[in-house]
Amino acid sequence: MAIIRDIMPQFDLVQPASVEDALALLARHGDTAWVMAGGLDSLDWFKDRIKRPKVVVDLSRVAGLRGVSAQGDGLTIGAMTTLTEVARHKDVQERFGLLSRAAESAASPQIRNQGTIGGNVSQDAQCWYYRNGWTCYRAGGNMCYADTPVGMNREHAIFDAERCVAVNPSDTAPAMIALDARMVIQNAGGTREVAAQDYFIGPRHDITRMNVLAPGDLLTAIRIPAAFAGARFYFEKVRDRRVWDFPLVNIAAALVMSGERIERARLAVNAVAAHPVRLTRVEEAVAGKPQNESTAELAGSLAASGARPLQYNGYKVPLVRNLVKRAIRGQEEPWT
Repeated sequence: MAIIRDIMPQFDLVQPASVEDALALLARHGDTAWVMAGGLDSLDWFKDRIKRPKVVVDLSRVAGLRGVSAQGDGLTIGAMTTLTEVARHKDVQERFGLLSRAAESAASPQIRNQGTIGGNVSQDAQCWYYRNGWTCYRAGGNMCYADTPVGMNREHAIFDAERCVAVNPSDTAPAMIALDARMVIQNAGGTREVAAQDYFIGPRHDITRMNVLAPGDLLTAIRIPAAFAGARFYFEKVRDRRVWDFPLVNIAAALVMSGERIERARLAVNAVAAHPVRLTRVEEAVAGKPQNESTAELAGSLAASGARPLQYNGYKVPLVRNLVKRAIRGQEEPWT
């Protein structure tokens, strides 16, 4: 059953001034530590007393985790860079406009001014059963309350459900996959890079997590290669309200054109599974084809292959199909 809300549980707050200090703290405290970036999602967890860390590592003073810089032909974005800074950065807008649009679509202006790109891609599920303290599979229990005859599952998964049917709620995550981004992860043992597609995980891999970060790990940067710089981009987010809301479905697409033909494409949809879903069958089908209605129809027919809707979210199947068709057509977003 749901918890009774009270004041935040007690924890020790530490504010390191460098990445090295932050990593040392995370190594020392292990799974009792909580990493806080902009704090928006973290404070909700604490106020609802669902998460009870002993130590909160606040990264707000780590200047080395902020900013957008050129690296070779691509860009490196510090994980603590705010969504507003990402959306408005000149190089992001001019060369990787897909990410600018995705960041601009998140939440509201006030939240984008505080929320970070690292926090947005790493946020946890928004399923209200899970967020309200129900002992579901994701929370260590033995059932999924959303996937029952009386469960409320309008916002839940249509792909890759395995016990848990919660979805990934990030707006920037599918853009990272479409841009073939690399996620830079550090811990006390060193640094590794993970492809954005592999950064996000589903319940078959680990039902308690939505990304590969383990205790002691810290997402420090995101690297955007030049592979899709200046491509023909498309981003659209369908939601109940124009601001603030999480997506019902969103899509990010990057098309590299050769004349009027699609040379290669990357498409990802989110809020349809516990991880953003890359549409590889669509990408393969449209490669070499003209950007026209016939190609859009072909892409749409493949987009929802394998979908298994729940009682109240069947609308997501035609929604995915139609968003993919719009992306292939290059149809302008409704707000432009």
